[in-house]
Amino acid sequence: MASFNPLRIGNKLKRQQQHQKVKKQKENTKRDDRFRRRRHEDKNPELREARRAKNVPATIDSKRTWDEANADEESEGRLGLSVDVLHTKRRKVEDEEKQVPEEINPEDHVGDVEDDEEPAAVSGTEAGGDGDGDGDGEEDELDSMLGTDDSDSDAEADAHAKQDPPDRAPSEAPSAAASAATATTDLNLTPDALIARFPALFTPGTDIDPKVLVTTALNSTLHWEAQLLTSLFPGSAYIRRTAHFRSYKYSVREICHYATNQAYTHVVILNEERKKPKGLDIVHLPAGPMFHFSISNWVEGARLPGHGNPTNHYPELILNGFRTPLGLLAAHLFKSLFPPRPEIQGRQVVTLHNQRDYIFFRRHRYVFRDKRGTEKSIQGTDGKLMKGVEEIRAGLQELGPRFTLKLRRVDKGIQFRSGQEWVWEAGAEKVRTRFSL
Repeated sequence: MASFNPLRIGNKLKRQQQHQKVKKQKENTKRDDRFRRRRHEDKNPELREARRAKNVPATIDSKRTWDEANADEESEGRLGLSVDVLHTKRRKVEDEEKQVPEEINPEDHVGDVEDDEEPAAVSGTEAGGDGDGDGDGEEDELDSMLGTDDSDSDAEADAHAKQDPPDRAPSEAPSAAASAATATTDLNLTPDALIARFPALFTPGTDIDPKVLVTTALNSTLHWEAQLLTSLFPGSAYIRRTAHFRSYKYSVREICHYATNQAYTHVVILNEERKKPKGLDIVHLPAGPMFHFSISNWVEGARLPGHGNPTNHYPELILNGFRTPLGLLAAHLFKSLFPPRPEIQGRQVVTLHNQRDYIFFRRHRYVFRDKRGTEKSIQGTDGKLMKGVEEIRAGLQELGPRFTLKLRRVDKGIQFRSGQEWVWEAGAEKVRTRFSL
């Protein structure tokens, strides 16, 4: 008897019913297997950890490649070099920790003692022990290898040293976790050569709040979008560029010269293409550098479902995923656009998340509330429940606008004539696992 083939059923309705029946059977089988696996893993959590460790998805971020560079090139902080500054700092700290300290002679640290007393150990009463000295037995216990030659005590001391390693100061570089691509950027890892190249950007006045001048390109129609940018940057003002054909057209250099005299710290220029935002130029006054970004996926806050209305509070700033010298340079630029003292009572946060050289801009308002009965508890990056916040959940409300930035060029000064520090090249993206930021 020939085998049954559901694809050869003549009736279309019968064929569809058979297909849905087979599909439902497969889904039921998968669901039963999933529930059975969950019951086994609840009894033995090690099975769940082993499965998660084995089934780690291979993404482009996990396959990211870095340029091969020596220590001198990494210390120079070249913008076109794709090196992980975090791992470079960690290697430097680990090398310093691996240096063997000089041998310490205990006899040099023993003070003047009487002839009838045995020399005290280095970790005796002066190192925090009891200073009463009630008996010889306590002195023998406090003495280390200096006061006895017994092999048994030496063996016990060695075993104790292996079990309890000495305490050391915390490392200066954070540990490189598996989710380092999405970790918060540590701006303290900036190379010294990069700081020396851009001193005005990396060492601004900490007591001075930024003052941003927002404008548009010539003959632009994006007045409402430019006005929205003033709600993003605290202490900003929007000035229109005239579109009258008889009026004088001020250049970007003249605008920057005027802004410098008016005590502005930045100039933000919104570019337009087909009556939509297409580019964003940011000038760090008074003499640069100038950053050119392209804009995509612009969505106003009013078009977001369930959006909120922003307030005038200074927002908190989150910078994620900036790991190369060029990425740290862009991160410092965004940091300089916001006041260094956020107003926590406003509960507003601005996030700049870099992933595969695309910078996603989001603005939210957060609130901490009690966990509902149908919600799960907060889990960490390792998949385990976070202790202390089992009954707390964080709610987010997006304020907008949202858009995506991509860095295209970094000028040494103002505009193209000043020279370029870095330029985006299309050929550099042929290797899909290499990124610049």
